[in-house]
Amino acid sequence: MRDATIRLLQLVYFMAPAYCANMAPPFIKYWRGWNRPIHVRWFGGHKTVVGFAVGVAVGLLATAVQRWIDAPSPIVSYEHWIILGLGFGVGAMGGDAAKSFFKRRVHVPPGKPWVPFDQLDFVIGVVVLLTPWVNLRVMDIFSILAITFVGDVTANQLAFRWGIKDAPS
Repeated sequence: MRDATIRLLQLVYFMAPAYCANMAPPFIKYWRGWNRPIHVRWFGGHKTVVGFAVGVAVGLLATAVQRWIDAPSPIVSYEHWIILGLGFGVGAMGGDAAKSFFKRRVHVPPGKPWVPFDQLDFVIGVVVLLTPWVNLRVMDIFSILAITFVGDVTANQLAFRWGIKDAPS
């Protein structure tokens, strides 16, 4: 039991840059500067250039902090933290954008729930991009998906109630 708990904490720490990257774009709605949608027809009006860029930057920054902390990890070496940070940021934002693209294709309106894809899109993007650089077992991936699903539902409900997000999904 203790080993399983330690592994779950290691996985959460490993995924922290992806979680940060995924949470960053909703805060951009408070910025009054230029923030054009990437492509309204393909992704909807909620996916913006600045939101995507901020998500990538936050993923990179969070990975830099992990590198600075320099805690040993059985999952990944932070020696190439820039590649990891870009993988976290681009993977999270790319996974979210890909989900939005498919969401539009099946005619789910922007802001409407699409469970479980709304909760897991960014994680899938990260896992796909970072698989060559990390030591994840199949059970690790399932654990990350389960932890993320519960955490994302909780975080989105809080963000909606606090007025950060327009919809609770």
